[in-house]
Amino acid sequence: MKRHASSGIAPALWNAGGVSAPRTPRSAVPVCVLGLGLIGGSILRALDRAGRPAYGWNRSAAAADDASAAGFDATTDLAATLRRANDGGHVIVVAVPVPALDGVLAAVADHAPGAWLTDAVSVKGDVARRVAAAGLTGRYAGGHPMAGTAFSGWEATDATLFDGAMWVVTADDDTPSRAWRLAASVGLDCGAVIVPAGSAEHDAAVARISHSVHVVAEAVAIAAESDPAAKQLALTLAASSFRDVTRVAGTAPSLVNAMCEANAGALLDALDDTIAALNAARAELAEHGTVGTITERGYAARRRYENARRTPFAPVLDGAGWQRALREAGHAGGVVTALPAEADQSTRLDRPG
Repeated sequence: MKRHASSGIAPALWNAGGVSAPRTPRSAVPVCVLGLGLIGGSILRALDRAGRPAYGWNRSAAAADDASAAGFDATTDLAATLRRANDGGHVIVVAVPVPALDGVLAAVADHAPGAWLTDAVSVKGDVARRVAAAGLTGRYAGGHPMAGTAFSGWEATDATLFDGAMWVVTADDDTPSRAWRLAASVGLDCGAVIVPAGSAEHDAAVARISHSVHVVAEAVAIAAESDPAAKQLALTLAASSFRDVTRVAGTAPSLVNAMCEANAGALLDALDDTIAALNAARAELAEHGTVGTITERGYAARRRYENARRTPFAPVLDGAGWQRALREAGHAGGVVTALPAEADQSTRLDRPG
């Protein structure tokens, strides 16, 4: 396997939402990235920028070859990659599409039971169940970087994709502290801010701020051309409002299908609320000639999002109930921007105000 020529070189500082790159990696434990599409490939690039040892695998030769040609350590040999991770006790980041999860997790169980495990999949409950079925829960903490674009594949990867982004690391009751620390270190080294959450509450939240947004974007894109008489004119006149609302409709349907279907229960609840709001707006317009209620409520909700507080706190990763304490802190707007020294786990959990 080819080693990147710049491995180990500390990166320059960058400025993204007030977050600066670490001068040195948060952990020296190497990272194995499985799947080199937009998210996995960007993780590989971001870790390399931070000076964190990292290497990757991809099923298709094209992405692995492109990554290798760019100077990264990448291969299509899954078994060999996993044995390497196992022998060193490395961190594995699973960044494959949901339909490929079971096969990849089975391979991890066969070849790398001694490695630590996290992922970058946009649903957490479904992944946690699959991880448990593979017998890997004792080495796992789920992850989800809240970043992306409408593009896919290695050619879309970007080392700055996660700068200043929120990165969920799950703290379920059975999450091992070492797995949580290592998963968090990956996100921090990629330039992100860590948000602790439970798998179920994560899925309920992303159903409303991500998965339902994809479905609504598809509906708006369809509606724009639903009137045959005005179809061409509508598309000609479409400007920033239409582009902004429908941006994620440019995502490959197979990727949208996979994440929405894996979070069906929470997404159904979110769509019910969205449809109810639209039906109420339609009724108000038909009966009273106004859409004032939805615009006032929507404006206020947007302002609350813009003014939301995110309060850094020091995580404690041992003792009874540390997972619950992290979940409560994340629920209250707490974020993790630094990890305590591994030998110092006595720091009190400073809950956000």
